[in-house]
Amino acid sequence: MNDLSPLLTDEGQALLAALRDFDPARELAIATRLRREHPAELVSAALGQARLRQRAAAKFGAEDAYRMYFTPNGVEQATRAPVAAYRAGRFAALGVGSVADLCCGVGGDAVALARAGIRVLAVDRDPLTASVARANAAALGLAELIEVRLADVTEVDASAYDAVFVDPARRGGRGRVFDPEAYSPPLSWAIGAARSRPYAALKIAPGVPHELVPEDFDAEWISDGGDVKEAVLWRGARAAGAAAGSGVTATLLPGPRSLTGRGLPNPPVRPVGRYLYEPDGAVVRAHLVAEVAEELNGGLIDETIAYITSDERRPDTPFATAYEITDVLPFHLKRLKALLRERGVGSLTVKKRGSAVEPEELRRKVKPQGPNAATVFLTRVAGAPSMLIGHPAG
Repeated sequence: MNDLSPLLTDEGQALLAALRDFDPARELAIATRLRREHPAELVSAALGQARLRQRAAAKFGAEDAYRMYFTPNGVEQATRAPVAAYRAGRFAALGVGSVADLCCGVGGDAVALARAGIRVLAVDRDPLTASVARANAAALGLAELIEVRLADVTEVDASAYDAVFVDPARRGGRGRVFDPEAYSPPLSWAIGAARSRPYAALKIAPGVPHELVPEDFDAEWISDGGDVKEAVLWRGARAAGAAAGSGVTATLLPGPRSLTGRGLPNPPVRPVGRYLYEPDGAVVRAHLVAEVAEELNGGLIDETIAYITSDERRPDTPFATAYEITDVLPFHLKRLKALLRERGVGSLTVKKRGSAVEPEELRRKVKPQGPNAATVFLTRVAGAPSMLIGHPAG
């Protein structure tokens, strides 16, 4: 698809409506039938868009996804709707009334900002992507709040806007880009653009090294449903009088539930106790395991592993999942297989940190069978490869 306009005609809209719940396994037969009544190129474009909408439903929800338009890269790179809504809410809480959304993609963040009552300039340099963003603003009834502009973001004057939001492309011709200076545009440019306005947010990969976060920015790691989705560099968003060390935050959605860094030292290493706590990925990425360990009165099982252990069951925390541990053993595949067979474990959850063994590989080798369930952690305890066996704490 190089031109969205045929899908915006009455004929294109009728085709999209007819394909809303189509079965991809029957695509060839459906295409053959539709081409008897419609141009082949239009049928191909509608089928492609229908596939993208089905994929996008997981990010945007079915109600929006089946009204919107997408490109393959747009579906892949768009912000998940709950994350975009949370970020838009933060902007709104700061009193921001207008945002220049630079590198807007298909417009997911622009939509969230507009729904928060914020006027948006959405900019993208790709003609098709810009036309998709414009169509999405219209389809969702937000065209009055979202101006879409086809331009190179590095040439856009954002001085008329309260804030900028920059989401640089982090994929190139060879896949995912890990060097922030290889983003398009580079992170250094985005930081400069952010410093030009009172407020700003820069969306970056969650694996960004902490040392790359400028001193005049706060860093927030966000997870949704337990999956780490992104890191955001904020400028101008810290509350007046905030405590020292509060420039780093882990936020969990739904919620939101946020944990702010206090600059605590690393927790002590101690023997594995009755309970093991697995911190949320956003907590780990934000280097806030010490804050959770203090809350749980726990220590680490290894100085390099982000598992917290304690002898006592503390009140539930949203920032870590609790497991009750029944066995702490040196890693030994045959011993694990025999133990699981003895206990009739057929439902086996495998988790790993600090182990080269892949969960699926382990499941194939131990062949769990039986009516019971267990969780095995493949990890290191005080430097030694180990197996921790247990179950979610009730």
